[in-house]
Amino acid sequence: MSDIKLTVHKYIAIGSVLIVLAMTMLDGTLVNVALPIFAQEFHVSDSSAVWIVTIYQLVLTMLMLPLAYIGDLYSYKRNYIFGIAVFTVGSALCAASQSFGMMIAARAAQGFGAALATSVNVALVRLIYPPETLARGLAVNTMVIAISSAAGPSLAGIILSSASWHWLFLINLPLGIAAFLMAYKYLPDNPPKDHRIKPDWLSGVANVIVFGTIFYALGNLANKHVLWENILLIASGIVIGIFYVRHLRGRELPMFPIDLLHNKLYTLSVITYTCSFVTQCMALIALPFLFLNGYKFSELITGLLMTPWPLATMAISPFAARFIEKHNAGATAAFGMLVYAIGIGLLLIEPPAGNVAEWDIAWRMALCGFGFGIFQTPNVFVMISATPVSRSGAAGGFQSTARMGALTFGATLVTLIFAWCSSPTDAGSLANGAPGVKVCLYIALIFAIIAGVFSLSRVKSISKSVKTN
Repeated sequence: MSDIKLTVHKYIAIGSVLIVLAMTMLDGTLVNVALPIFAQEFHVSDSSAVWIVTIYQLVLTMLMLPLAYIGDLYSYKRNYIFGIAVFTVGSALCAASQSFGMMIAARAAQGFGAALATSVNVALVRLIYPPETLARGLAVNTMVIAISSAAGPSLAGIILSSASWHWLFLINLPLGIAAFLMAYKYLPDNPPKDHRIKPDWLSGVANVIVFGTIFYALGNLANKHVLWENILLIASGIVIGIFYVRHLRGRELPMFPIDLLHNKLYTLSVITYTCSFVTQCMALIALPFLFLNGYKFSELITGLLMTPWPLATMAISPFAARFIEKHNAGATAAFGMLVYAIGIGLLLIEPPAGNVAEWDIAWRMALCGFGFGIFQTPNVFVMISATPVSRSGAAGGFQSTARMGALTFGATLVTLIFAWCSSPTDAGSLANGAPGVKVCLYIALIFAIIAGVFSLSRVKSISKSVKTN
């Protein structure tokens, strides 16, 4: 069968989805570079300024599943266009902020808008692309995430070198308006439902409390002054979470998708997805310390050395998508994680002292990126394909929540390891002057191996699934 050609209207709809995905991803990284400027502008401490980043991520994490649930109940399109509107207005309010409090409130509004739109991102991709080319659509999503991750710090640097910090948010206005108009006219509606399901608002409240307490505490776990308070918050979140899951049992459309987790293929894919982002997060946070403090590269060279990773992911993702149209996605993902693990292992090999060549680091970074790209598209394809179309919102929302959780957990692990490894000798001889880097990379390698093993365990299940379909 030849590939099904998408109509012009569908291309416009896809364009809207990708614009908003890029905007929301960029807003998670653009602001990081400007935190010292915000601290000075609003006369707050550096630790307080970090809340400009934290509040955005926290709102996203707390609301992703409830908003995906609403999308499943009513309309992905309605969620999406309302999300674009809120995000764009929030961006304008950020640019207009005259005080730290106003900035925090505006960033929370941005996070709400981003959660509305991104919670149904995968569901919309599934509606727009026909089944034959769904893997390619998911690959494009992976590419956009990779490009946005790579471009964020550089774009922020360009903006701040030639304009005020306000433009970090003002650039969202024309893009948001364009994406809104494109989506309003061309996005498809949900498939018709046999019957209406009564909303479960109690689950929404419980979800916000559970994810809010746990992820707030995880992000603040390295603060020794409030260590026991954070441990208590995590314990409270877990206890409430147990009652939350018990409340969901037997419900036709549970907000936290315990019905999907009964599907072995989906559960294995979620585990591999989570482990993959933990390992990537730990490596990408730790490696700049290795390059700057260990190998004594300049800030410019360090930035350039970080670039081959996302660029390689971007380059290989479309080929991985085409490859799994004829080959087993589980085996392909396992191979990708093997390549990634080899790349991490090669970065752990210490070059001769004083003889570190930039190109020798760059190709190893590219190898990690290639492996991650080969892994990520097949893994997401299996995860989404294992769920019914009517639960696309929940599947996509849980995927995004798992990613945010993995990133938070990975960042927390790096922070704790750096705090424990107070001297270079505590972390081994690698990267003298970069405490804890070796420990972080070894743990990242362990998570990569776990992801590869779980991915390999899906091969037979995927083969059976293909035969029955």
